Amino acid sequence: METSNRIIMAALTRARIGRDGVPTSVNAKYYAQRASAAMIITEATAISPQGLGWVDTPGIFTEEQIEGWREVTDAVHRRGGKIFIQLWHMGREVHPDLIGGEAPVAPSPIAAEGEAHTYEGKKPYAVPRALTCDEIQGIISDYKQAAKNALKAGFDGVELHAAGPYLPAQFLHDSSNHRTDAYGGSVENRARFIFEVISALSEVWGSNRVGIKLSPEISLTDSSAQETYLYVVNQLNRYNLAYMQMMERAWDRDEQPAIDHIQLRDAYNGRYVANGMYDLESAKNAIAKGSADYVSFGRLFISNPDLVERLATNGPYNEEDMSSFFAGDERGYVDYPSLAEESA
Repeated sequence: METSNRIIMAALTRARIGRDGVPTSVNAKYYAQRASAAMIITEATAISPQGLGWVDTPGIFTEEQIEGWREVTDAVHRRGGKIFIQLWHMGREVHPDLIGGEAPVAPSPIAAEGEAHTYEGKKPYAVPRALTCDEIQGIISDYKQAAKNALKAGFDGVELHAAGPYLPAQFLHDSSNHRTDAYGGSVENRARFIFEVISALSEVWGSNRVGIKLSPEISLTDSSAQETYLYVVNQLNRYNLAYMQMMERAWDRDEQPAIDHIQLRDAYNGRYVANGMYDLESAKNAIAKGSADYVSFGRLFISNPDLVERLATNGPYNEEDMSSFFAGDERGYVDYPSLAEESA
């Protein structure tokens, strides 16, 4: 797949979807406005009702959701853009209120710290139920079906959301995985789930249309994080993936993980997408030094739908409204002007 530039729009949870998880024409407009990116990665999208644990976010498991996403992909393609869908299972981060009162599932019965967002406000996370091996295979099948649905919806590829505190990362990190079977214990076992999902997605799309996002030591900890992720990166070299996206910095905290991302980048043989509070100069430097093939931007794409054009001219940039980042209506979503609109 050829791209027109090296600027990727990162996945951004905006919570502008109804309770049915179906994208609408407003969402199509939002993504189409940003179609000049080399590629858009959608907001995290649930592969099943069991994995959907954030209010007003989309799914890709019903016919209505598939049709809603088809409107989005058509709008992006009409603008000459390309778009991957980020596939999501939240695991223990799902609150029972959002799945009919059932317990969430996870590698081990260890509750997440903090509170979950529900339609009745924030509530403490519940202790999850540990998955059986048969149930793990069922979730991998859900990922595969979601990949098929994404193909039907007109996407250009899929990204496995293995970053943050969600199910793939819950399997990988020894702080959240205390299993003693084939999916726990050694790093090889803890990483097994990620690679089985990658294989399932590749069966649908071909591995060159599958990406993965990782975030070492962001949201979840591991007793040997550098070694754990070095193993994962080396094993990813077995696949001809579209890219590996690495979240190097958290956007919402000052303290950052003590990870040697250069070592991880050097270990990876494929296309590396750098993510995490990049601006024009740091992105240009990363490309020039060869420490990234692409750079993905998040916050800047929220307030600047034509970010590619603005980066080309080094601004000016719209002022962001953080109060509308994660919820609301069209305000702070599709009303940020482009340079052309400002000139007019």
